[in-house]
Parts: sequence; C-alpha cells; structure tokens
Amino acid sequence: MIVSLAEFRAMVTWSTVLMGCGAGLVIAMVTSPVGVSGAVFLLPVQLSVLGVPNPAVTPTNLLYNVVAGPGALYRYWRAGQLHGSLTRVLIWGTLPGVVLGAVIRVFAIPGPEVFRVIVAAVLLPLGLWLCVRTFWVAKIQPARGLSVRSIRALAFVVGTVGGIYGIGGGSLLGPILVGRGMPVAKVAPAALATTFVTSFAGVLAYSVMSLTATGEIAPNWMVGLSCGIGGLVGGYFGARLQPRMPERALRLVLGMLAVALAVMYIL
Repeated sequence: MIVSLAEFRAMVTWSTVLMGCGAGLVIAMVTSPVGVSGAVFLLPVQLSVLGVPNPAVTPTNLLYNVVAGPGALYRYWRAGQLHGSLTRVLIWGTLPGVVLGAVIRVFAIPGPEVFRVIVAAVLLPLGLWLCVRTFWVAKIQPARGLSVRSIRALAFVVGTVGGIYGIGGGSLLGPILVGRGMPVAKVAPAALATTFVTSFAGVLAYSVMSLTATGEIAPNWMVGLSCGIGGLVGGYFGARLQPRMPERALRLVLGMLAVALAVMYIL
C-alpha cells in the first residue's frame, strides 16, 4: 500500500503524541512519589525517538514540568501535604533565584560541562549514601535538620541554577533535604512545587529569547505537551501511591534516582 506524504506526516504526529504520553506517564508515576519530576529521564526519548533537536530539549523538558506538575500537586494538595511551611520557604527562596539566574545567563555563564560535573558530584554521593543507609541501617534515625534560613538559601541557589540552565529544582532539593533527615512524604510535594515554579519561569524565558535569538531554542510544543499530558496522569497516580509506600522504600527510590541522574549528567 502506498502512503501519501500527508498521511505519513499524520502517522508520525500521532505516533509522537502516543509515545510521548506513554513515556511521560510511566516516568512521572515512578518519580513523583519522591518529589522528582523525571524530565531529565525523557532526554533519551526526546533525542533518539521523538527527534527533538538538542538546543530545544531543555525548554521542552521545562514545558513537560509545567504541564505534568499539576497532576501530582493536586493530589498532594487534596491530601493536605502542600500546606506546610516547607513549601512556602522553598518557593519564596526559589523565585528570586530564578530571576537572578536569568540575568546571569544573559551576561556570563559557565559552560554546561562544568554544570553537569558539579551536579553529578553532588547527586552521586548523596544517592549512594541514601541507598547504603537504607539497606544497612536497621532503623533510620532522623538526622539533624536544616534551619529555615539554610533551607531558604538552598532554595535560592537551586533557583539560580534553574534560571541559568533551565532545570527544575526537585532533583537537587529532594536528595539534599532527605539526606539531612527530612521525611520523603514532606519533601516530595514541596520539591515538586518548586520544580513547577522554576520550570514555568524557564518556559517563559526561553519563549521570549526564541523571538530574537537564532537557532532552535523554543520548546517543541507537540512533544512537551504530549509528554506533559502523560505526566499529568502519571504524576497524579504516583502521588496517590506514595502514602502506601514505606519511608524506607521511598528513600531507596530517591537514592537510586539520584545515582541515575548523576550518571546521566556525566554521560
């Protein structure tokens, strides 16, 4: 059977939407219970399967966070997990950081290779430590937590990094705060809320810059929206699954995700 060019394009479009939805659903269902959006795990799918060009991958990931985030956040809000002070501290610390990061990006930014090495150097030992501590410690004792001032400063730094490099903050904030002894059930909703805020600001920034800059730096709207719709559903069910998972299992998942993120940044 001979397929016309218009029919072929329609098939490619629908296959892209279906694959994007499926990938977003599965990834969000696994990562949302521990406060990680999972956007970085979409990179291989976007580059190798969905054909998103490399410069546009970052804003497309941010668009995924914006569309997918409300699914898990709504579930956490209904469960009363978004009303805590930690969410407010992280968001108000992140917002000025995002603005500063956007300014830094315009005038002077280090190379992305340096950023990847730094993030991997932070996430890899944190992830390994969480995994080892979960396996080998019979009863996990809460470590000494961070002060509100320290948490706000950490959120500001993460927001600045998000403004410069266009990443959500949950993948960084989650392992650090849980590693300091906070329960995953408390950290996950606040980390996802922070990711949503930084991603929304990032999408706006990249969309504005695409109007004047050369190259494909605007998000791929079809891929971002299709992955995000899948993530919207997967994030809701992942957040609904979280109360049924013991703290030890959540810490282990978060540690394994941190190690996987570090390896992806290195490679």
